[in-house]
Amino acid sequence: MTPDEPVFAPLVLHREPVRPDWIDYNQHLNMAFYMLAFDHATDALFDYIDLGEAHMRRYGASTFTLEGHITYSREVGLGDPMRFETTLLDHDEKRIHYAHQMFHDTEGYLAATNDLITLHVSLETRRAAPMPAAVLERLARIQDAHAGLPRAQGLSREMGLRRPKKA
Repeated sequence: MTPDEPVFAPLVLHREPVRPDWIDYNQHLNMAFYMLAFDHATDALFDYIDLGEAHMRRYGASTFTLEGHITYSREVGLGDPMRFETTLLDHDEKRIHYAHQMFHDTEGYLAATNDLITLHVSLETRRAAPMPAAVLERLARIQDAHAGLPRAQGLSREMGLRRPKKA
């Protein structure tokens, strides 16, 4: 993501088909592989904001998931094309709250949702660490662009960042 690159709302950074080894005996995407597909969408998001594997190698820091939820709305089957729309819901210097919606890419229906909170962590200390300023700037641009979006359909429950009470 470059400083003058437009920010889309929501972001569409990942597409992939349902793979044969992800199909269960009910002949649809097994619930465990929804998480894997959503994780691929997270990898695409983190690469987009420069918080992926290159960041980990450069800074010795990465993200760990604190909380995540999946809702299942409609089946997808073998070979079905999936499109992931990602919305940034909130962030602070150490945490990111975002949501993915999985759509059937040709039929357009919502198949599942995933909302997550991740924590930026120093791999040396295994403790929370602030994200670099450039990443925080990218997140702020995305959050500004996403602020007017309706909350993603089907999120499992209210999630959010705990903030100190103001006096």
